[in-house]
Amino acid sequence: MNATTNVKAYGTVAADAPLEQMDIQRRNATAKDIEIEILYCGVCHSDLHTARNDWGFTTYPAVPGHEIVGKVTKIGNEVTKLKVGDFAAVGCLVDSCKTCDNCKQDLEQYCSNGWIGTYNGEDKHLGGMTFGGYSEKIVVDEDFVLKVPSNLDLAATAPLLCAGITTWSPLRHWKVGKGSKVAVVGLGGLGHMAIKLAKGLGAEVTLFSRTPDKEKDAFELGADAVVISTDENHMKAVNGKFDLIIDTVPYVHDVNPYVGTLNTNGTLVLVGYLGGLEPILNTVPMIMGRKSVAGSLIGGIAETQEMLDFCGEHNIVSEIEIIKIQDINEAYERMLKSDVRYRFVIDMASLKS
Repeated sequence: MNATTNVKAYGTVAADAPLEQMDIQRRNATAKDIEIEILYCGVCHSDLHTARNDWGFTTYPAVPGHEIVGKVTKIGNEVTKLKVGDFAAVGCLVDSCKTCDNCKQDLEQYCSNGWIGTYNGEDKHLGGMTFGGYSEKIVVDEDFVLKVPSNLDLAATAPLLCAGITTWSPLRHWKVGKGSKVAVVGLGGLGHMAIKLAKGLGAEVTLFSRTPDKEKDAFELGADAVVISTDENHMKAVNGKFDLIIDTVPYVHDVNPYVGTLNTNGTLVLVGYLGGLEPILNTVPMIMGRKSVAGSLIGGIAETQEMLDFCGEHNIVSEIEIIKIQDINEAYERMLKSDVRYRFVIDMASLKS
C-alpha cells in the first residue's frame, strides 16, 4: 500500500448533504508523480451533478473539482515535464490505460478500458475513489499534468481545464478556422468559452439566445451576431448557414430548430447534455442536407495542452467570479439559476483559513 498524507478538502457524504470540510488521503509522490498545491479550482456543473448523484453513480464521500491550477511542490525522480515551483494544471482526467487504440491516438478521454476521472473515478493507487480539486493538494501522474502559459491569469485559467477543452475539442475536430461559420447555443460557462475560442480561430461566430438580454454580453465576448431562437424571422434568416453549432445547454431541449440552420454537411454537436432528446429528433433535414447531430466529450491531454498554449498566444481566459470554499453550497444554488458570469472559481487559500 502506498504511503499517504492527510489533506484538507471540501466534499459531501450524501446526495442530500451539503459540502463541508473533511480530511482525505493523498498518495505520496511516486517516481512519475507530480504533487501540486492547488491555488484555484473552477466550479463545473459536473461537480454539482456528482455531489447530488444526479447521474446515479456517485460513490461517497465525494470531493468534486476538475478545473485545477496550482504550483508544483514535489516531483518524482523520473519526472521530466515540470519542476518544483512551476505552475501546473489538471483537468478532468488523471489516468487511463495508455495502451488501447484511443489512448495511443491521444484520445484518452475515450479510453476503451475506462479513463480515470479526477474525482469519483477508480483510484488505482489507493483503492476507493479519486478525490478532486476542492482540496489543498493533489498528486497526479506527470502524463496527465499540464503546463500553464506564464502570461495567463491563474484563477481565470482554471475553467479552461473543462469548459475550455470541452468546446475546443469539437472546434478542432470539425476543423474550424478562418471563414468558418460557427453558432453557439447557450451562454454559460461552456458557451462563453466557445465564443472566445471560435473567434480566436478566425470563425464568424453567432450566439443563439432565447431572449435578447444576452446580446450585450455576447458582443463583448466577441460574437459577430445574436439570433433570437424564439423569433421565427430570425431563424429563417439563418436557415442553412452554419458549418458547426456547439450546443452547450445542460438540460433536455428541442434541437430540431437548430438543425435547420446547418448548411450542407453541417454538424450540431452536443457538449452540455447527457440523455434522451425530446421532442424526437426529426431526420428529414439531416437526410436532405447530409447534416449531422453529434456528441463530444472533453479532449485528450495533448489537445488540452494545445488549447492552453493557444489561449496563451491569444490571451484567452474565462470570465470568472472568485469565491471562498466556504461559499460553495451557495454557489451551487446560484449556478442552478444561471446566476454567474460565467464560471465560479474557488480561491483555495480560503481552505487554509
